[in-house]
Amino acid sequence: MTDNTNATVTFHTEAGDITFGFFPDKAPNHVENFIALAEKGFYDGTVFHRVIPNFMIQGGCPDGTGMGGPGHNVNAEFNDIHHERGILSMARSQDPNSAGSQFFLCHGDAAFLDNQYTAFGKMLTGGEALDLIAGGQCKPGGEGSSPVEPVMITKATVNRG
Repeated sequence: MTDNTNATVTFHTEAGDITFGFFPDKAPNHVENFIALAEKGFYDGTVFHRVIPNFMIQGGCPDGTGMGGPGHNVNAEFNDIHHERGILSMARSQDPNSAGSQFFLCHGDAAFLDNQYTAFGKMLTGGEALDLIAGGQCKPGGEGSSPVEPVMITKATVNRG
């Protein structure tokens, strides 16, 4: 496994840049997976397809629907990291071992997710971009979390420190 202790990933988005640091000691496989996907350009051109202000923004789906993934799963690595503003965590289905490429970035406190989703990173810079994305208008219906104009990740860049 690669040493990801000092690695960062920057998402260059239409709302501004967001840079993440990671917790390889808490979730080594999720960190490795996320960085590997970013390095091969998987996240380039994807959108934040789910937005719930004061909760989270979600992205990483290759088709923008929330149903797609990379073709592989990563087993859960639940840990003691508290889901609060700026925490990066993996989205999944009901199966705890179903995480693949979809992630969410907490916009507010989400303690009810602690020990149920794998938190693996934190936002280092980009709070303004997070707020802009979380504040976007969503379509009515359902849980009202589908953005009218989803914000795109134009490019992800990896810095191994």
